[in-house]
Amino acid sequence: MKALGWWLMLVGSLRLASVWFGFFDIWALRLAVFSNTTMTEVHGRTFGIWTLLTCTLCFLCAFNLENRPLYWATFLSFIYAFGHFLTEYLIYQTMAVGNLTTVGIFAGTSIIWMLLQWNARQQVHPKDS
Repeated sequence: MKALGWWLMLVGSLRLASVWFGFFDIWALRLAVFSNTTMTEVHGRTFGIWTLLTCTLCFLCAFNLENRPLYWATFLSFIYAFGHFLTEYLIYQTMAVGNLTTVGIFAGTSIIWMLLQWNARQQVHPKDS
């Protein structure tokens, strides 16, 4: 497995902690992510299931870096997640800057790395003669 695959496995594994918090420890999720607002258990479970989906994309992509649609979907999941958290911070003010920084490090690194590796990971198909 290439370094990007290992990185995606790490990110997916860390996301599993957020899934756990969303389903079973809503207050830890509130402290770790949405520290400037109140959350209900429904919010936590919704966040948990959404994060589980993105975690699944990370794991699948880590083992299938040559699969363009899966790579694209995983890449977009990082864009969407970072955009979501950026609006939560800038517009809705439900996050502290420290929490946004943590998200930004993981999402930003993933976005840049996946962009840099986009052409390097694709299967080469020889032209038919």
